[in-house]
Amino acid sequence: MAKRNFSITRRLTITLTGIVTLFWLMAAGFGMMVMQDEFTEIFDSALKETGERLMPLVVDDLLQQEASGGPRRLEAPTIAHGEDYLIYQVRDSGGSVILHSHDATQAPFDAPLQQGFHDTGDYRIYTAASVDGSIFVQIADAFDHRREAMIEGGFALLLPLLILLPASIFAIRFTVRRLLSPIDDLRLAIGTKDGGNMAPVERETLPRELQPIAHSVNLLLTRLRAALDAEREFAANSAHELRTPIAGALAQTQRLVEELPPGALQGRARQVETSLGKLARLSEKLLQLSRAEAGIGGGEPVDLSPILSLVIEDARRMPLAHGRLHVVPETFPPLERPVNSDAFAIVVRNLVENALLHSPPGSPVEIELQPQGVIRIVNPGAVLGPELLAGIRSRFSRGPTSAPGSGLGLAIVSSLVEQMGGELRLLSPAEGRQDGFEARIVLSGQAQR
Repeated sequence: MAKRNFSITRRLTITLTGIVTLFWLMAAGFGMMVMQDEFTEIFDSALKETGERLMPLVVDDLLQQEASGGPRRLEAPTIAHGEDYLIYQVRDSGGSVILHSHDATQAPFDAPLQQGFHDTGDYRIYTAASVDGSIFVQIADAFDHRREAMIEGGFALLLPLLILLPASIFAIRFTVRRLLSPIDDLRLAIGTKDGGNMAPVERETLPRELQPIAHSVNLLLTRLRAALDAEREFAANSAHELRTPIAGALAQTQRLVEELPPGALQGRARQVETSLGKLARLSEKLLQLSRAEAGIGGGEPVDLSPILSLVIEDARRMPLAHGRLHVVPETFPPLERPVNSDAFAIVVRNLVENALLHSPPGSPVEIELQPQGVIRIVNPGAVLGPELLAGIRSRFSRGPTSAPGSGLGLAIVSSLVEQMGGELRLLSPAEGRQDGFEARIVLSGQAQR
């Protein structure tokens, strides 16, 4: 099973955000531990200080009042509006409650009458004793209050994380994409390299870490350019050198066919003539292919309408084209594009030849120049499937036909149209028909250099 492609930017963003979040949570947890210890010291100090300050007040109040037979309750109007954080009881040496705060119960606290701290299930209690040991003041602080303070403190530490986390994701993603942009630039630069663009990759603007990669790519491009140049030169020279002897041999063979009397010898001579004709067409296609691979598609802006008309008039002289070419409109409007004239002529001629060869004998072939630089060449024929349409663009690939050919025409056309900055679309059935084949050239107006 193939591995899915992954994005370095996405992985770095997720990883860095996770690390920042983890560190923040660890810091928040450590801060809560420290805060719990500090809160405990503060609350205990408040309990002790409250008890020590309350003791002389209670003793003085009891000395000025008459002893009461039952528990007494201190009224405090300001306390009645809410719950006390600290509650207290004043107890005698026997453990009876003689005074208590607003929220305190009349039942004695479950704490011994000994000076110091004591924990119960719900409270932490501090007991302060009078000098003679007859009066005890017990101050209670509910654990719920302490937990509430801890929770609020924890939220105070974690709440910024909820705000900073989205901001951190955006900041990390922006920073990572900015820092990784040279890698993306290098990827795009390498991706533009093909047979028509073998220029070295720019190294000076790249970071130090990426320069060795660019250097290696440039070395590879240099070797590849040398190999392609040698291959193209060989193909071009071979095709060019073969044209003259093939043409001479073909002419001699045609003369021999005319001089021989009808019979077996004349039949063999005609077979030689046919073979030499195929060889001549193959050498011509190889020469066109070498020129296409040399990147001749781009050029200065030129009006292509006269070239299109000239190629069509030349094609009308072909034996197969007698009365078959239908041109719309009869007079082409100006079509100015930055492409090479020879390359455009090679493209149109190959497509017209294919339409004539691979359509039924005598059937019409339509050539139409539409607005916005769209050229349509349509011929009747059987419907070709999507896989076959994609395959016939390759070199030496042919469809189900017995017509003569080398399988190089559409490969040459595809290469040159791409260099012109255009697009070659192959449709079967043709647009608006139930059968046939359509080759459509869309020239955008910007050629590749």
